[in-house]
Parts: sequence; C-alpha cells; structure tokens
Amino acid sequence: MFDQMITIGKIVAPQGIQGEVRVMPMTDFPERFKNLKTALLDDGTRLPVQSVRYHQQFVLLKFAGLTNRNAVENLRDKLIQIERKDLVPLPEGHYHVFDIIGLSVYNDQEEYLGKVSDVLQTGSNDVYIVEQKDKQPLLIPALKTVVLHIDIAAEKMVVKLQEEWD
Repeated sequence: MFDQMITIGKIVAPQGIQGEVRVMPMTDFPERFKNLKTALLDDGTRLPVQSVRYHQQFVLLKFAGLTNRNAVENLRDKLIQIERKDLVPLPEGHYHVFDIIGLSVYNDQEEYLGKVSDVLQTGSNDVYIVEQKDKQPLLIPALKTVVLHIDIAAEKMVVKLQEEWD
C-alpha cells in the first residue's frame, strides 16, 4: 500500500502546435505542477518538464525536446504520477482518499463491519461507503463524533455508529 504511485493528472490532448499538452489535474493541489521537474507517466516514461502554465481548468505542460503537436500526440490519455514520498503533506487528522479506501472498519466494540469501498465528497463532509457481507453498504459520515480512530498503517478505522450514540 505504501509504495504505490499516485496519479495527479491525465494528459487529455495536445495543446496548440508547439508541443504542449493539456492535463486534467486529478489532485486537490493543482499548484503542485509548477514545481514538477520531471513527469513520470504510467507507462514508466520520464519526461523533463520545460514549462508549466494554467488555462481554465487545465494545466498546460511543455516537455523538453518535444517541440510540435506530432511529438506529443502519443501522450494522450497517459497518467502523470508521483511517488508517495512526494505527496503534499496533510494536516493532522486529514487523509488522502486513496488511503481511506480499503480500510477495515470496526465499531467501538471491535466488531468488524466491512471495508471502505469508496468516499463520497459531499462538500460539507465526506461520507465513507463501507461494504458489508450480505447487507446493504453502510454510509458513515466523516465526522469526529462518528470516526473515532483511523490507523493507515494498520489499515483500520474505528467508528461509533448512530444507533450506538448516547
């Protein structure tokens, strides 16, 4: 789990005729691209970044040595990734969605409830979807009164379910 590559963007198309590519950011921190020296693609290719600029919802990247549209056309749909060590640090008590997905969830009585299969980002607070065996999925709001403990290293979350509230 800790050595995986993390996707931060997807090359969606060439931009213009000078060899730039249009990248759809897949990160909460699109400003991270301005410090990107080398783009690591999902096929293992490393491309030195010559310039970065922002246009509408896209990041426009220019790679050193790729000087025209034809040179970058084959990069369409490639994912740009980083190593876990290069993630933007989060404040205490905040977690990356990909770290939450797959956690085993237990109630405060240590009874196994299931695994987190997805995270809904609702705007006010996230909601964890916990798949249970032979039952409907549990929807758990990501609130401190509900989520008592998260241990990423142990791949475990402890929650206090609503029917257990005082």
